[in-house]
Parts: sequence; C-alpha cells; structure tokens
Amino acid sequence: MIYLDNAATTEPNEKALARAVEFTKKNYLNPSALYGGAVSSALKEARESIVSKIADPAQFELVFTSGGTEADNQALLTCGRRNVVLSAGEHAAVYEAGVHLKNGGTELRLAPIGKDGSADPEKLLALVDDRTSLVSVVHVNNETGAVNDIFRLAEQVKKKNPRCVFHSDGVQAFGKLPVRLTKDVDLYSVSSHKIGGLKGTGALVKRKGFALQAFLHGGGQEGNLRSGTENVLGALDFAYAAEEKFKTLKEDFARLEGYRERLWQALDKEIYRRISPPNGSPYILTVAAQGLRGEILQRLCLEREVIVGTGSACSSKKPYSRVIEACGYGKDLLNGVVRLSFSLRTTEEEIAAAAQALNASAQELKIRIG
Repeated sequence: MIYLDNAATTEPNEKALARAVEFTKKNYLNPSALYGGAVSSALKEARESIVSKIADPAQFELVFTSGGTEADNQALLTCGRRNVVLSAGEHAAVYEAGVHLKNGGTELRLAPIGKDGSADPEKLLALVDDRTSLVSVVHVNNETGAVNDIFRLAEQVKKKNPRCVFHSDGVQAFGKLPVRLTKDVDLYSVSSHKIGGLKGTGALVKRKGFALQAFLHGGGQEGNLRSGTENVLGALDFAYAAEEKFKTLKEDFARLEGYRERLWQALDKEIYRRISPPNGSPYILTVAAQGLRGEILQRLCLEREVIVGTGSACSSKKPYSRVIEACGYGKDLLNGVVRLSFSLRTTEEEIAAAAQALNASAQELKIRIG
C-alpha cells in the first residue's frame, strides 16, 4: 500500500517511539510530584529541544497541548477580543475558534486568499486597526501547501498595531520548512503526529514575556497555563521525533520538491488542474479533477492500493472544502479536489505508481459517468 496522505498524519518514527517508551517505563512518576525530578528534567529538556529547532530558547518557550487544535484554540480564545483578523485559508481549528468568538460578540474579519490558498497581505493588513486584538495567518496552508510569509506579515501588523497579538498555525511547516521565529511572532502552533510523532501531543510556542492566559484550569501544570498531568510519553516522543526529522530537513525538502513536480508532470492535464503553487511546500500537491468527485477518486485509488486525501482530514465530512471554495473555484472543481502529501519515507517509485493510479482512476470514473 502506498500512503500519500501524510498531511493528515504520518507513520510514527520507530526510533523516537522506542526511546520515549523506554524512558517512560523506567520513569513513570508524576513530574509534578516532589519525587518526580528525573521526569520533570526530561520534560524540560524536551521543551527546549523542540523550541530550539525553530527559535532561540532564550527568547521563546512552549506550552505542551493535546495537539495543534488545542494550541490554536488557546491562542484565539484567550487572546481574541474586540476584533480578530484571520485569512480565509485558515485550518478549521483557527477558523471555528474565530466563529466561536464571533458568536460571543467579537467581530470576525476574514481576509481573502488567492487561487493557490495564500493570504493577500495588502487586503489582510487593511483589516487591521487599533482595536484588533489578534491576527492569525497559517504558515503553510494545509490544503494547498501555499506558504505565507508570516514573518513579514507579523512585522507589518506590529507596525500598524503594536499591541496586536500575532499567531500562526505552523503545524504543516514545523519539521518541513526552515523556520526561525522572530520577535514579532507571539504564538506559533505545532503538532507531533505530522512529523512522525504520536497523535495527541502538540505545543503552543510563545515569545517569552508574552502574557498568555491559561486555557485549562486545575493543578497549575505547564507554568499554570495548561493544567492536567503532563503527557510525558507524548512530549518526549515529540522531541525525539523532531530530532530525527530535523536531521534531514534540507535533504527532504529538495528531494520531495522534485517528487512533487514529477508527480504533477505525470498527471493527465486533460483531467487534472493544479491548485498548489510551484513555490509552495514540497510536502503537498493538491489538484482538482474537473467534473469528477474527489471522494470517488479516493476510493478508486484505494482499490489500486494508493491512499490519497481529499483535503483537510478535520473537514472531511463537508461536501467540499471551505478553503478551496475561498480560493475562488467553482463546484466543477471543488468536488474533484485530491490532496497528495508526502513524508521522508516517500519514494520515487511510489510517486510513479500514484500518478498511474490517479490517471487510471479518473479514466475509469469518466467511463462510469458516461
């Protein structure tokens, strides 16, 4: 079976998991207890290790969460007041949190996105005023792979409103793109299972000195910002998986960029239209089959032992993607969206086989519908 839905989740890194399990079996004590020193120290090292991959630990720290969704929700629901500005291409965890704020009286302002899913900087900045409490722009669009220059945007937002919080969902960027957070980025969400870690662990990276509010209340863990007994296994596995992933980040980037373009070149251009930009994340290629249904193509590919996606796994129950619709496509393309996403385990042979499966599945479906 060929697996090309890695933007949804990735295969756990065996080396990282074994290392985390071995430590946890021997050190199972509660890290918040007086006698849990070894576990507490390991958690501290895990925090610093993860942060160091994308920022200076002297300037940034993190709060462990249950995943990217919780990290996004903590950022928006504790910082969103008066008015909040989002791009229309945000992940559901950000968008739906924004809708929740709107239902509570906060003004929600959505900035348009381009055909490739990237935010329009000028139109987004035009929505920011002196009453804007938070701006959130996804780093890598999880449905198209478009990369937003969040560092330039953060700088411009701060110039317009220095008190405004700038947050970015970096779930599809962490471990896949070279990233160094700047002082203008206040909050940045990351997730473990997108890079070979376990599901159920993520983090909200925050600028030191930023007054983040608690999201879960109780025993005061995570610096009194996220109460609950720490998920030691998940946190350590996240750190170890990040160590493994970042070892080959540059090599994976170049290799997968080549694979992405080979896959696109091998697809039948009379059927498929490209949505992902050429300068986007090398980990994602999103296309649309005009007049066909993506979920049926997905099933036909599965019969050919190729697993592909049809968009965000968090929004798979909807008839078509809110994000792709916001890109400006009509229903003839919206219904035919297929997302192909790669990992460090993806091979050139798998790319060739996937192209064959997609072309054959589309031809079969065209014959079926006459």
